[in-house]
Amino acid sequence: MSASPDHAKDPDRHIPVLIDEVLDALAINPGEAHVDGTFGAGGYSSAMAAKGAKVFAFDRDPDAIREGQALADEKGITLIAGEFSRMQGLLAERGVTSVSGVTLDIGVSSMQLDRSERGFSFQADGPLDMTMSQSGMNAADFLNNAPEQEIADVLYLYGEEPRSRRVAKAIVEARPLERTGQLASVVRRALGHKPHDKKDPATRTFQAIRIHVNRELEELERGLEAAEAILEEGGRLAIVTFHSLEDRIVKQFLRKRSGGEGGGSRHLPEKKAGDAPTFEKPAKAVRPGEAELTRNPRARSATLRSAIRTSAPVANRPNPSRSARS
Repeated sequence: MSASPDHAKDPDRHIPVLIDEVLDALAINPGEAHVDGTFGAGGYSSAMAAKGAKVFAFDRDPDAIREGQALADEKGITLIAGEFSRMQGLLAERGVTSVSGVTLDIGVSSMQLDRSERGFSFQADGPLDMTMSQSGMNAADFLNNAPEQEIADVLYLYGEEPRSRRVAKAIVEARPLERTGQLASVVRRALGHKPHDKKDPATRTFQAIRIHVNRELEELERGLEAAEAILEEGGRLAIVTFHSLEDRIVKQFLRKRSGGEGGGSRHLPEKKAGDAPTFEKPAKAVRPGEAELTRNPRARSATLRSAIRTSAPVANRPNPSRSARS
């Protein structure tokens, strides 16, 4: 994958995963309005702007908003503080009622992972936080107050941890937990950890807690609804996910909304008999090639799914003023 012009000038600038493939799926025409659901370090937004798009970028992380404003101003990007699930209402406030493309990059950003003070990673010790919005219940609040069974359920559902009960029991016995290093040590002792193990046993637990604290799967489901509602006829939807739980939600949503069989999430409106498909048949899923994996090992689990909006109206159109729970 070739680097963007901006990256050629600044080799340290983050290149988002599958950027060329995402741009191919978006097929941007100059002057079109496009949404970048997670601004992060601005990689997708900058690439869209370079193609001539009028970009509206969202992020619920105050650090991303504050640190990204200069880049947004330079590139002519409208940077909006808020969840992408609220894009309809937040864009309506700015006089925008439809867009030609929506891109959603799901999960935690490299910027968040690399900063120990945010508490997303066990690679370096930091406060047990993990909140993307830096508000509301954090990881320490949850682990130190939730019942053992609830913790076990979260680890099993969101981390697909087969020994969730053992880990939850160890967490409760180790309370109070305040640091990422503490949590990682508790999990490793509970599950057993050898230095040569390919995958750290704490990985699934950290993923599960992060997803739960930030309501990431609910945010994704609502974001898909919002994108469906705001995309114009012929508009393009591109979603990059990083694990099976996210990808399953996207795959089921697009299958259902394109007239395919299969049940969807319990959170999404049921498709009534007779509803015309709101998306054309989705494109084949795309995953990173060897060159990208060599450059960015974090891309190894990424999957891109995309589809084109039809002219069919949305059944049970979401309320633009509805916001995701924090």
